Amino acid sequence: MADWEMRPASAADVEAVAELRAVVLRADLERLGRYDAGRVRQRLRDGFEPACTWVIEVGGEFAGCVALRPDEDGRCHWLEHFYLAARLQGGGIGSGVLRELLERCDRDGVAVVRLNVLRGSPARRLYERYGFVVETEDPVDVFMVRAAPVRASP
Repeated sequence: MADWEMRPASAADVEAVAELRAVVLRADLERLGRYDAGRVRQRLRDGFEPACTWVIEVGGEFAGCVALRPDEDGRCHWLEHFYLAARLQGGGIGSGVLRELLERCDRDGVAVVRLNVLRGSPARRLYERYGFVVETEDPVDVFMVRAAPVRASP
């Protein structure tokens, strides 16, 4: 696995993240008949929250991003905008990032982590390995949930 690190995102990261999103999601969105080059980028711009987002860097270079957004009461977090450059996929970086974020959630007492993944996306296997299960599906998205592990009583 390549050495990677995460840093807090800033508003200046939005265009790099929007471009990565368009590239990474293109094949799945085309397969689903939903790819629109402008729309895929604009949806990211419209929902980008730097305060909830981290940039993934490999060798000091932009390689991806991930967001973890708390809901209103903070007991549930949404894992969003998890994109990694295609050349780095399958090398363990995504697993490392996901493991780190879920460990943070568990330490912080986050009861539930939710996400959605495009139907047919290979990313679904990664989420399943980390305990996410399907909650509901529609023709485009699969909504998944992971409850915090039950802690043994002392």
